[in-house]
Amino acid sequence: MVGERAKLHIALTFLQFCHAGNHIFLRIALNTGVSKLVFPVYRNITAFILLAPLAYFTEKKDRPKITSYCLLQFFLLGLVGITMKEGFYLFGLDNTSPTFASAMQNSVPALTFLMAVLLRYESLHLNRINGIAKVFGVLASVGGASIITLYKGPTIYAPNLELHQRQFLLSLFEDANGKNLNLGGILLFGHCLCWSGWIVMQAFVLKKYSAQLTVSAFTCFFGVVQFGTIAAFLEKDPKSWKLNSIEEAYSILYSGLVISGMTAAIQIWTINKGGPVLASIYLPLQTILVALMAPIVFGEEFFLGGIIGAFLIISGLYLVVWGRSQETKFVEEFIISTEPENHLKEKSDGSSLIEPLIPVHNS
Repeated sequence: MVGERAKLHIALTFLQFCHAGNHIFLRIALNTGVSKLVFPVYRNITAFILLAPLAYFTEKKDRPKITSYCLLQFFLLGLVGITMKEGFYLFGLDNTSPTFASAMQNSVPALTFLMAVLLRYESLHLNRINGIAKVFGVLASVGGASIITLYKGPTIYAPNLELHQRQFLLSLFEDANGKNLNLGGILLFGHCLCWSGWIVMQAFVLKKYSAQLTVSAFTCFFGVVQFGTIAAFLEKDPKSWKLNSIEEAYSILYSGLVISGMTAAIQIWTINKGGPVLASIYLPLQTILVALMAPIVFGEEFFLGGIIGAFLIISGLYLVVWGRSQETKFVEEFIISTEPENHLKEKSDGSSLIEPLIPVHNS
């Protein structure tokens, strides 16, 4: 039997495999000329078709009552986690490059950690070794992912490619020449803030409303309504709503079913089990996966920076996980050590109420 903690880490690792594939599918979709407003609408409609029946049948008996306050929270989750997060990313990517966008995304764990500490959801004790380990772990993971995307170094592996293969790869990972890098950088930073805020917001919502699939389904529903309304007003060309190629259809299916559907449901489960910081600290792992997949699948060169970055990311993950486990162990030991004292105090208080302080003898 796989333990609960092992399931959590396996799920978080699996999520990064899914996100690594999404970078490729999304780049292909953008290269086909898909509308950056219509694509998220179709993507989230696909996800909602998957999540709604699952939420209805699996949580039918245990689902808490949906109040107007719950609907407001779901609306805000859709606004921050879908409409703003996906919108900022698509428009930011269009004004920069996948390399720059990937580098910006690596700030999500640090931003999530900062938000969680400021909102007192995550404890941080810099006077203890576990608190220092968590800080260095976050910094190492972010730094390692940044090294992979920004520093190449000497070539470790260089596959032989035909001319048409190189042209295809260049079309997927083209540079952002002639684009507004300043605007793109601002939009991508907004995307990272929204992603971090969305993770922390889900943690707070789950405290009051425990039906995870229902939260994901309603988040997706409100994202469709919001993005659909924006697209209906701003996308005037009817041709933009048509699928022009099989690549667009595959990209929508993958992004909708796998990313907005399956991984969104798994992510909210990991947040409920491990907290927002642990759920976000695994994000740089997808940078390693992309670096390892590229030479095999796409024939890209593999550089020394990939090895250095991978070492830092894995070290950072270990430090954060170790720091959290030591923190949990410290709290459990503290509770156990205080239980005998509380028991003696309760016994003392109880005896003083039952027996008089000075015995009285009736004459």
